[in-house]
Amino acid sequence: MAMSEARENQTRKVRSYDLTLDPPPSMEPDMSFCDMLLGGPEPAPIESVPWYCICSHCKGTVGPKGEQGDRGLPGSPGSPGRRGFTGFHGPPGFRGRPGLKGQKGDEGEKGGLGPMGFTGPKGGRGYKGDKGDPGLEGPSGEQGPQGEPGQCQEPCESIQGPAGPPGLPGVAGPRGLPGLAGALGAKGQKGDTGEIGPVGKPGAGGQKGEQGVEGACNCQDGADGINGTQGPPGPKGGKGDTGLQGEKGETGEKGDMGLKGMMGMPGPCSPAIQSAFSAALTTSYPAPDLPVPFTRIYYNVLGHFDPAGIYTAPVNGTYVFSYHLVASNKVLKVGLFHNFVPIVKTTETTNLGTASQLVVLHLNRGDQVWLQVRDTQSNGMYTSSESSSTFSGFLLHPDTCDMPMFRGFPPEPVTGVYSWDGPPTP
Repeated sequence: MAMSEARENQTRKVRSYDLTLDPPPSMEPDMSFCDMLLGGPEPAPIESVPWYCICSHCKGTVGPKGEQGDRGLPGSPGSPGRRGFTGFHGPPGFRGRPGLKGQKGDEGEKGGLGPMGFTGPKGGRGYKGDKGDPGLEGPSGEQGPQGEPGQCQEPCESIQGPAGPPGLPGVAGPRGLPGLAGALGAKGQKGDTGEIGPVGKPGAGGQKGEQGVEGACNCQDGADGINGTQGPPGPKGGKGDTGLQGEKGETGEKGDMGLKGMMGMPGPCSPAIQSAFSAALTTSYPAPDLPVPFTRIYYNVLGHFDPAGIYTAPVNGTYVFSYHLVASNKVLKVGLFHNFVPIVKTTETTNLGTASQLVVLHLNRGDQVWLQVRDTQSNGMYTSSESSSTFSGFLLHPDTCDMPMFRGFPPEPVTGVYSWDGPPTP
């Protein structure tokens, strides 16, 4: 026990690098490590060099052993060293040969009957089997005995039941032949005398009689009698015969145009006055400063629309006009004109866009309406087999229902200059 403690103390002193003790013979320092530290290109710090590397180069004489110094403070524990590399896996060992097959054991005795297991679930219903062949026809049975006669209830007389509901009416039969003429009836008695009717109206005046022959005068001039009282007026004479037609007079000068009167109340409507049209463009990019021609006519029964592009009002009234125009490749600026005055204008800049308007106007007989583009840079009105540009209008209602034919003189034709801005202001 004492020997082991002494050896442990000796080992502890060596591990703490006690300079007063000699290293044991089994712990000789490796001087090659010292040569690597001290002979390197950069000397290692002195605190990292072991003591035996320094003392191995000291060649002085060994002095007397000094007194044992005080024990120094315990040093701080050193840092753990780096973990070494994991070693390589060794090669797998050789697999031994399989051993010899053992002999078959003796057959065991048969075991007893085990406990009864749980009842399994009920199986599903099986498929229906095929229909069997029909069996042979059995022999007819013997006729049974006759039953006893039945007894009649009291009383035995039959009783009529209640009447059933009435049935549906039957189909009407064909019409019957006309019956024979009946015998002539006896002559009836004479009726009572009727009341006297009212006095009739006086008859029309008779024709004037012919003038009588002038009588012979055998009288002598007598004394003037007293003036008699005026008699009652005689009856009105009949209408005379129509005289001969006089000669036609000279045509007078045309008078000045009167002031326009106020519009009168509309009279009772008559469906005789009608006007409507609808037409389409056939040539793209029309010329400016002229009405746009719409030569493909859809409806123009009364002929009030000229395919050159001008509609003329047949009567005074309220009219409705609309246009739907396709623009392509150019800007489209189009206007609706009434007697050279622009009413509405539309601008469309989108390719294959639509310029549309609908207006209600009051027109006098002879007024004209048409469409017109501004100039050659903004006349992009377009038509094709897949895109149509149309112009339409119709009479909503006239101011009067009288027919305009044979009444006065026709209106003066509308004249002016086809300007985009309209007529110049005075």
